[in-house]
Amino acid sequence: MNLAEHFVDDDAALADVVAEVARAPLYSLDTEFHRERTYFPRLALVQLQWGNTNVLVDPLAVDPRGLAPLLRSDGLAVLHASQQDLEVLQYAVGCVPSRMFDTQLAAGFIGYSTPSLANLVQSLLKITLSKNDRLTDWMRRPLTKSQSEYARSDVAYLEQLYLRISAKLAELQRTSWVQQACEELRQRPWGESNPDDAWLRIKDARRLKGASRGAAQALAAWRERRAMATNVPLRRVMSDIALVGIAQALPASTEALAHARGVDERYLGGSLAREILAAVREGRERVVEVESNGHDPLEKRLHPAVTLVTAWIGELANKHQIDPKLVATTRDIVALLAGGDSRLAEGWRRELVGQDIEALLKGESGLSFDREGRLRLIPAKDPERG
Repeated sequence: MNLAEHFVDDDAALADVVAEVARAPLYSLDTEFHRERTYFPRLALVQLQWGNTNVLVDPLAVDPRGLAPLLRSDGLAVLHASQQDLEVLQYAVGCVPSRMFDTQLAAGFIGYSTPSLANLVQSLLKITLSKNDRLTDWMRRPLTKSQSEYARSDVAYLEQLYLRISAKLAELQRTSWVQQACEELRQRPWGESNPDDAWLRIKDARRLKGASRGAAQALAAWRERRAMATNVPLRRVMSDIALVGIAQALPASTEALAHARGVDERYLGGSLAREILAAVREGRERVVEVESNGHDPLEKRLHPAVTLVTAWIGELANKHQIDPKLVATTRDIVALLAGGDSRLAEGWRRELVGQDIEALLKGESGLSFDREGRLRLIPAKDPERG
């Protein structure tokens, strides 16, 4: 592939690039970033391609907010597995593309299950991508030739993938489905999460009861805020083991804190110890309810129906060669069965499965097994006719 290749490391050049690519109807986009040593992701490189022009933008040398006019333009941004890219762009640039097409997400509608870029390029374009620099240090300057080639390859084939996948989607009449799915992803709230929900991401915290559960929530919220304020990873502030150990012990003094599991000397001095003990005091007074996650009476009552509908959705997804993970979560199914708001009641999901589930709920249809053990939807018999 003959490409005009550029490395942009000053703001004037970036402004010229943005002005040019913003006129293109379609551009390919990828990012490289690190978050191992920080709370917030550190943007290390931005890769762009439109037509036969391939550009690497160095956000360590330019203000990445200079990309905002491009992201806000009418051009269609083509990305692969874009969730983390969108997060880092929102943080570093302040916005995400106004229109986007995610090749990994779209591939799920034509028979693939969350394929890597390399696998998708190999399958659809018969081209083998190098994986040598996947875990390289992208903050290092200057970039090596190998790093640059790897980075450029991340966007070099996205337009071709877009065209191949789009043609197949049109053939299957699923173009609007993917447009809806990509817009749903694009509009997710990107940014800081609610610190009071941070404890739910800790493996053993949900098992805590009473005052210990409240302490875990308060400690996790304190840890989250401190990590954000100092921009360090959560584990640098406090390990999960120490947080759960402190929540279990409910220490009221530095001496008691020293005996909690996972606590070492760094937690015992000065303001850090005072902040930890203050969080424990505040948290032990909280009454914290755990969201059901499949264990409340409603979900228990609906469990047989959820199991059957989940199987039916899997059957339909397999029949239509759609990744079932894109179609519905257990929460989606429970919400629909319980009469609440559900993604299955609108858009492409309703067209694919929601209408059938609604017919089941109304008694207009039933589920049966064929001779090969596959589920199939059948009209319900009218009891008055026998």
